[in-house]
Amino acid sequence: MNRLIQILTIVMLFLVTTSCQDILNQPPDDAITSEEFFNTSNDLRVYTNDLYDVLPRKSVYMDDASSDNILGVSASARVEGSRTVPTNRGSGGWSWENLRKINYFLENYDRVDNADAKAKYSGIARFFRAYFYFEKVKRFGDVPWYSEVINADDEKLLNKSRDPRALVMDSVLADINYAVENIPAEKQLNQITKYTALILKARISLFEGTFRKYHDLGDHERFLEEAASAAKELIDSGAYTLYTNGGADQAYLDLFARNSQDMTETILAVDYEFGKRTHDLAYRMTAPTQGRWGLAKDLVNSYLMADGTPFTDQNGYETMGFYEEMQNRDPRLTQTTAGPDYETYGSNEREPVNLDITRTGYRVIKALPPKGPQWGSGGSYNDVILFRYAEALLIYAEAKAELGTLTQGDLDMSINKLRDRVGMPHLNMADANANPDPYQEALYKNVEQGANKGVILEIRRERRVEMVNEGLRWDDLMRWKEGNIVEDPIRGIYFSGLGAHDFNNDGNADVYVHDGDASGAPEEVTTTININERPLTNGTAGNLHLFDGGSFEEPKDYYYPIPIEDLELNDNLEQNQGW
Repeated sequence: MNRLIQILTIVMLFLVTTSCQDILNQPPDDAITSEEFFNTSNDLRVYTNDLYDVLPRKSVYMDDASSDNILGVSASARVEGSRTVPTNRGSGGWSWENLRKINYFLENYDRVDNADAKAKYSGIARFFRAYFYFEKVKRFGDVPWYSEVINADDEKLLNKSRDPRALVMDSVLADINYAVENIPAEKQLNQITKYTALILKARISLFEGTFRKYHDLGDHERFLEEAASAAKELIDSGAYTLYTNGGADQAYLDLFARNSQDMTETILAVDYEFGKRTHDLAYRMTAPTQGRWGLAKDLVNSYLMADGTPFTDQNGYETMGFYEEMQNRDPRLTQTTAGPDYETYGSNEREPVNLDITRTGYRVIKALPPKGPQWGSGGSYNDVILFRYAEALLIYAEAKAELGTLTQGDLDMSINKLRDRVGMPHLNMADANANPDPYQEALYKNVEQGANKGVILEIRRERRVEMVNEGLRWDDLMRWKEGNIVEDPIRGIYFSGLGAHDFNNDGNADVYVHDGDASGAPEEVTTTININERPLTNGTAGNLHLFDGGSFEEPKDYYYPIPIEDLELNDNLEQNQGW
């Protein structure tokens, strides 16, 4: 116990820091002692600026490489099924320092004599507490709820057991409702506003509602109704619309690849600037020794044809070569992965085919900035989107479908707006329910038979296609109770056999497949593949054989384990089932 008190005492001696005008722009410059705070509205602003560290940054564009969407150099531990119980205290996500800073603010902000400032900044603080606990519940399930600062001698709170998920999520909902009601309705690209609170509420409520539904926890309707309501309020506000610059063949790509975001569709973004704050995402996406990210074949198969029919309804889709399978598809496909006529963002020259920088052959280009210095190590400065309007459209449709209250009108104001942006035919509810797609049924086995099965499958397809590489896929699999999907193999591009392959139908070979002797490769070939190093599923033909699939143990793997040292320090904590 003495050791625990010492650790908590050190945590209590944190510094509150100021930051620059754009909250998510660059690290704070100065440190101010806590005694100087809580006298003016500016003190509240400065303190809450420091709470933005609760939010992720570039990691949102990396998380899908730890799911079934994208495979990098290797499969992640959670996909492989090789996660282990961490040893050290506070590791593996079981850390609480940010919560103490939030609660410290909420115990002191009321000293300021400015009602508007107190409402706004207490709302922002409770936004961050809602976000903090949402992340904890997603990861661990039941967690101890703390709404006050823990003193070093408070053994009761220090040894608190985990509170039931229902209690914690009700508290999270209360926090985010308070944030929605008290933060002003203003548009700010890099700061928390009422609109940010609304999209977070919608995300939280959809997750919790569908998790409760598919994991049989009960009381799911209430959260689904909250999700639909929050999304609808954001939609009806008219504050945001879909970004359409560049039209159907460019807007979706441009939204993520451009250097600076605007507030057309983007609700909250991390601001990066040349010479001030940069990241390494482009380097990870293009360096042969780094991420080597590639879309999974089953994701590529999920993109519809341009006429709105499933690609997997095409005769011989399993053995289509790269050029053929990329024809007449949903335009988002070749704005997410490099297609036959791929030109790097901002260029008018076709980029050579390069399969050495992607495991699967379907290289990721979503959020890849212009070629040049930004592709170097730590050289990227395109903004990272944390929340955008499109997610609200998807949440609204899914929540209504899961509640059984979805109408064609609901689809027209949500999913079909996304399809309009890329020139795709509308989703028809009656047709989807009358003819559920067998490929999607085989993928999502837990969708219940019922009137809305087909449209739920189509909404899931739309969500996967629209939100790929934005850090939501793993959470989606967990809430839908579809964790066993990670047991499926991850495959790549199909090759009909050894020899030369023309990826862009220009009469020149781009890739040469061989069994150890590449001497016959045409001079113009840009990539050679040795099947002894990068095997194909059927020997000298087939898909790139990349990963046989991981393991997923239910219910264990829907949660993460609590570190051993935390369990030893607090006898009232219990480990998650199976760990």
